[in-house]
Amino acid sequence: MQELHGYYLEDLEVGMEAFYAKTITDADVILFAGISGDDNPVHINAEYAKTTPFKERIVHGMFSAALISCVLGTRLPGPGAIYVDQQIKFKAPVHIGDTVVASAKVVEINVERRRVKLETVCRVGDTVVAEGVATNMVDRRPA
Repeated sequence: MQELHGYYLEDLEVGMEAFYAKTITDADVILFAGISGDDNPVHINAEYAKTTPFKERIVHGMFSAALISCVLGTRLPGPGAIYVDQQIKFKAPVHIGDTVVASAKVVEINVERRRVKLETVCRVGDTVVAEGVATNMVDRRPA
């Protein structure tokens, strides 16, 4: 199953970066509400959302976090890595129809502990909507 494995610890270097982009649809928000159980009306009820400071429905903040998980689990470090920690700050709302670009950039490698720290950012255009730091446990290359 080597073809399903992402980067090994020895393949990683500080500065490596990967991305994933997704245009958020109404269906994405409704499905995410169902999967997560978070049916806060600011996400699913247009009339309610008009009464909030956002004036329209907004996408779940954790949807952006899920896009970060996509980058980490499928691109960098990729399949085989274990997502062990995430610190995240939500900086701006995401709206239905926005294209969110999630990125992860290697900022630190601890070879002894097999831990890789990555700067994680989600943007809509030039606006940072979420940012933080993730830690992944990464396999060493098999002998």
